[in-house]
Amino acid sequence: MARKKIETSSNLKIIPLGGLEQIGLNMTAFEYEDSIIVVDCGLAFPEDDMLGIDMVIPDVTYLKENIDRVKGFIITHGHEDHIGALPYVLRDVNVPIYATRLTIALIEHKLEEHSMKELVKCKVVKHGQSITLGQFRIEFIKTNHSIVDASALAIYSPAGTVVHTGDFKVDYTPVFGDSIDLQRFGEIGKKGVLALMCDSTNAERPGFTQSEKTVGKTFDNIFAEHTNTRIIIATFASNVDRVQQIIDSAYKYGRKVILEGRSMLNVIRTAAELGYINIPDNTLIEIDQIKNYPNEKMTIITTGSQGESMAALSRIAASIHRKISIEPGDTIIFSSNPIPGNEKAVTKVINELSMKGADVIFQDAHVSGHACQEEIKLIYSLVRPRYAVPIHGEFKHRKAQAKIAVELGIPKEDVFMLSSGDVLEVNQEAENAEVTGKVLTGSVFVDGLGVGDVGNVVLRDRQILADDGIVIVVMTLDKANAEIIAGPDIVSRGFVYVRESDELMTEANEIVNEELQIVLDRGITEWGKLKSTVRDCLAEYLYKKTKRRPMIIPIIMEV
Repeated sequence: MARKKIETSSNLKIIPLGGLEQIGLNMTAFEYEDSIIVVDCGLAFPEDDMLGIDMVIPDVTYLKENIDRVKGFIITHGHEDHIGALPYVLRDVNVPIYATRLTIALIEHKLEEHSMKELVKCKVVKHGQSITLGQFRIEFIKTNHSIVDASALAIYSPAGTVVHTGDFKVDYTPVFGDSIDLQRFGEIGKKGVLALMCDSTNAERPGFTQSEKTVGKTFDNIFAEHTNTRIIIATFASNVDRVQQIIDSAYKYGRKVILEGRSMLNVIRTAAELGYINIPDNTLIEIDQIKNYPNEKMTIITTGSQGESMAALSRIAASIHRKISIEPGDTIIFSSNPIPGNEKAVTKVINELSMKGADVIFQDAHVSGHACQEEIKLIYSLVRPRYAVPIHGEFKHRKAQAKIAVELGIPKEDVFMLSSGDVLEVNQEAENAEVTGKVLTGSVFVDGLGVGDVGNVVLRDRQILADDGIVIVVMTLDKANAEIIAGPDIVSRGFVYVRESDELMTEANEIVNEELQIVLDRGITEWGKLKSTVRDCLAEYLYKKTKRRPMIIPIIMEV
């Protein structure tokens, strides 16, 4: 395919490649003349109608077409919706990655799993440091989030400065490290900011997001009240500060701690190696040692707070975990809120646990990692941008932020509600900014080892198979004599139970036979015509009899 010729201009182009229609898939390209940088490279988890799909990644056709101008990936933090697509995207767009220490460690672990660690250059950047990539200078600014080492970015270009908050909250009392660097936001704001791209996830919520430390007090109270039961806590593996506070409470009350779930073990091991979590000696034990301690001295920290079917807590709830079984009286704590769309799965796990006699706590044991309205207002007031570009969230979340921006005095026409693929051109000298075009974007499905080989047509077929099953018609044709010498035999899977539907299948067989005979009597033996005849007559008959539309596959063998 010929590479598309892209016209360069002296305007800064902001091109979201994902992350504006849903939670996840975060990725934005910034382009100035001969330079392109990419902020974040996240995945999204499949929706209910994406049957069999493991994950969704952004379509990076635009980056592939302009690979000689792409200077690097800049990653704001280590959550899957910001780093998860890297191993797949880097196969086509292999450029250096820049991020803070824990984020790079998590990316390198991911690349190692894909046997790509030696092929990709990863560079650690500290907060307050700047890197220069082509026409851009990018400064990393300290923020707070539900994972350590999160960053906002000040992106300096000849056309002006853009501030990208990443996912953030304002936490004045973080568990680890310093509070968000509000002073730096203010300093950059005084020098003039062209556009602010701000996290919208909690833009509908009034007030402030509570400090992570408030959850530590809640855990302390729960541990004090449940001294005679085993405590199992489900949380996000990446929330290192949350795990730290659970371990602190467990240690205070003389309990041993088990970490369960592959992602939990990977993240906490990495964080411990880098000094981001402090685990007292003799507190962690292996899962095989569970039988050596009484229940009241045990705390299990596990994945599965979102009801994921193969996560540790779901397997425990369904009694298919090899090492851990729920016992009456166990205290289970959900230290997270369901991500939109996961409510049913979480409720199912809670019900399963409750039916086994566990005491389930799912309130007050979580605080968000995202800014509420007052924190968003604070960032806007410090940065004082010329233009507002709400990012990170569904449309309703970004709409709520757009309303905040207008309330703070930004003209409505200067607030841009972009869609993925829009090309927003801005310039400090220009009187206005505008969307000047669109690039190819979309979702690429990952299914097993296949990347992009499952598209909408395959998904539609899977939906038909899931809804109404499949009917296969097998026959052998003597083409020379225009005669069927074997069959047609009808095989059904997921449509009806054949042994209890003899009459239906016999009639179907007769109808197919009759229609085929009519066609063959006319001397027509082309496979295409025979197959369409089988499909049409059988589909009409089966729908009339069952009101179902199974997938019908005729198979013709020729002798």
